[in-house]
Amino acid sequence: MNLQPTRDEPCAGGFQPPPEPVSSSSTSEVLEPTGGGWKPPARPRRMFLSDLGMGFTGLALGATLFGDGVAKAAAPAQPKFSPLDGRPHFRPRAKSVIWIFLSGGYSHVETFDPKPALNKYAGLSFDKTPLANPLASDKHHKRFRSVPAQEVNVRDVYPSIYPMQVGFAPRGQCGVAMTDWWPHLASCADDLAFVRNMWTTDNDHFAENQIHTGRHRLDEQQPSLGAWIHYGLGTLNENLPKFVVLGGPTNSTTHWSINSLYLGPEHGGVPLALDPKNPLPFGQRDPRQSADEQRAEYELIGKLNRLAAVEYPQDDALRARIKAYELAFRMQMAVPEALDFAPENEATKKLYGLDADATKQAGQRLLAARRLVERGVRFVQVYPSGYGTWDSHQKLKDNHTRLCASVDKPVAGLLHDLKQRGLLDETLVVFCTEFGRTPGLELRGGGKDGRDHHPHGFTIWMAGAGIQRGIVHGETDELGYHAQGEGHYVTDLHATVLHLLGLDNRRLEVPGRKRLEIDHGHVIREILA
Repeated sequence: MNLQPTRDEPCAGGFQPPPEPVSSSSTSEVLEPTGGGWKPPARPRRMFLSDLGMGFTGLALGATLFGDGVAKAAAPAQPKFSPLDGRPHFRPRAKSVIWIFLSGGYSHVETFDPKPALNKYAGLSFDKTPLANPLASDKHHKRFRSVPAQEVNVRDVYPSIYPMQVGFAPRGQCGVAMTDWWPHLASCADDLAFVRNMWTTDNDHFAENQIHTGRHRLDEQQPSLGAWIHYGLGTLNENLPKFVVLGGPTNSTTHWSINSLYLGPEHGGVPLALDPKNPLPFGQRDPRQSADEQRAEYELIGKLNRLAAVEYPQDDALRARIKAYELAFRMQMAVPEALDFAPENEATKKLYGLDADATKQAGQRLLAARRLVERGVRFVQVYPSGYGTWDSHQKLKDNHTRLCASVDKPVAGLLHDLKQRGLLDETLVVFCTEFGRTPGLELRGGGKDGRDHHPHGFTIWMAGAGIQRGIVHGETDELGYHAQGEGHYVTDLHATVLHLLGLDNRRLEVPGRKRLEIDHGHVIREILA
């Protein structure tokens, strides 16, 4: 593929900017003589900016120029700041990211970090085994922040060891241990890089936001990872959003996971529905309106918005609205085509599991993700299942058996498909969840067959562009309780993704917005190719 990022080039059909306005060293309106008669007076800056948006061509061009800092009215003095130009800070390894998020928290010890010690010491309390008691570790309180007071928090201290609910075996030539619930993904083991020492600090489901923003719910929130990527990089396709969301956000409380906050609303994720006839809410032309009528409507909206933008150049909401109208017009053709599976052959559809009810939803979303990155979308955030689906407080064996089967084939199909098309070399795939699940049996409510939330250690994996293949990095202790060593807080995952896209997280700054050291994270260099 030969997709090159653009930020300064005109969009929408190759429109060219108008000639530069005639400059003048004076604000005088007196006409000056020229060789052939009279030269009109210099046009005031505000008039030029206003006229720039008067036609439909101006609407498309103006939105681009305004957002890129090429055409802006005078603004109050700001701290010295060099806005990003859409180009990476250094040579990128990846062009796009497919971020697969499983809401609710899958059990790390019954997926990608099996622990035979759980079977060996099943039924015993932590202090009755010859192993170090994880509850006595200084890591327990160093990394963890409970919203309820510590004296009433019981969510992560269940002392009775609960055995694994599934078998496991070495997979692939690399021999990585994976449980038996992943027969299809096991065929991809030699393409995966597992990170088994992830940790976070929230033991409730706001952790779904935290893995995307890096912030605990008691802290001021930050833009999501997808928003930072949108902010930092230019587009590869002017007709599609740079940040697309499929299947989410999963709940009204998890909108932070795609939010852009102080970066401006234009950098937020764009949720799309897998309906080629109506993929974008309110994004289709009313059938009672002709294309010419819609064009005239947008032209008028452009005029009004441009006039307002001259008077209120710092209005982020207005700027985002202008961009949204302009992008929505172009998306009317591009998005339905990208989400239309008709051109895909039957073998590809079966590869993703579209032929079975159990795997169809996840398969459709992941196939759509492949088609979107193929067309230049930078970041596709995919939720294969609904809010809290993996949250197995009870009946873990039944739930995880069913849930793993619903995503195993589609995810493996995505990896095989990307690989056979040569896209895995330029696409980064991330597979993650908000936290793991407790090694101890959950006892709340008379529980007898489930595990509670566990932020102290869990596993994610990555594959594709710039990633070593068939490796395991990091570990939890023998019971799967604590991430060992320093481990990796969730922003280390962010820093790694940004690094592979050619962005330095520490250089993604906004005047007046001080980010904490933990927000920047550290690149997980041990898994880089």
